Amino acid sequence: MLFSVRTIGFAVVLLLSICLSFPQSSARASDLSDAQSLVLKSTAVFKSFMSDSNMSWFHKNAYRARAFFIVPQMLRGGFIVGGSGGSGVVLSRDQKTGVWSYPAFYTMGSVSIGLQIGADASEIILMVMTEKGLNAMLSTEFKLGADVAVAAGPIGASAKAQTADVLAFGRSKGAFGGVSIEGAVIAPRDKWNSAYYGQPVGPVEVLIKRLVKNPQADPLRKAMPAPKPTQVKYLGS
Repeated sequence: MLFSVRTIGFAVVLLLSICLSFPQSSARASDLSDAQSLVLKSTAVFKSFMSDSNMSWFHKNAYRARAFFIVPQMLRGGFIVGGSGGSGVVLSRDQKTGVWSYPAFYTMGSVSIGLQIGADASEIILMVMTEKGLNAMLSTEFKLGADVAVAAGPIGASAKAQTADVLAFGRSKGAFGGVSIEGAVIAPRDKWNSAYYGQPVGPVEVLIKRLVKNPQADPLRKAMPAPKPTQVKYLGS
């Protein structure tokens, strides 16, 4: 059977298109899987921070946070860690309704990270306390300590927090402590955000405009602290 040049050419173009789409589809599937796994790990880490008796200041004051950045695992550990980093999720609280957003995905890299208690930090939670801190999360990239003020989060019921845009808490092998992350660079993971929500979105669309949803993250949102009644300013009140 003879085929025309046009038919053969069309078949070649179609085959090339299919072959080229495979790597892109595989990459998107991998990004989605990684994002879903990160949400599950973040949920477990946040719940453990909220329930641990050593983190009494954290769970008593969590309702004050404008947002949380949860990094379930840093890539390396040590008293002083060179070139460490990890991925995490950010959720923000609506100031009027108290409702938490769905998560946006980020990376955090730092030249050095060291726990005050003298141990490495495998899990980190940043408590964003101010509007300036939240606005930094909406940028393409920012540095803790340079673009926003950061301080180690207080440990223990009688501890007092320093005035800062961001308070940092860390844990390693079950030991909790305030963590110093001066110089850490935080940036959005755009491909993970797009893969998780099935469309191109950035931090503003997820955290502020709230244009997308993914039910897989509902357990994480439910784990977020409820606002005090005086915090919630109901529309029309």
